Amino acid sequence: MKRNKLEIIRDILKIVQENRTIRPTPLLRKSNLSSSRFKEYYTEILEKKFVKESYGKNKEITLDEKGVRYLEKYTAIISFIDEFEL
Repeated sequence: MKRNKLEIIRDILKIVQENRTIRPTPLLRKSNLSSSRFKEYYTEILEKKFVKESYGKNKEITLDEKGVRYLEKYTAIISFIDEFEL
């Protein structure tokens, strides 16, 4: 079954959340997207400030507060849909 846009964003954010910090290449691999599609989604979540990048020895990605709220709201919506069998 294909994932829709909201599911893909949720999946990317969950990967970042589970790892606390992650570099772009492992995130790409774990997201199960082509590099071009990953770049599109990653650019969007970065612009919307769901994640933030930090630079040290390597670029690292962490979940921002807005990304945490997205995951909470997404879970609430899915629970609502499941509860009422919509």
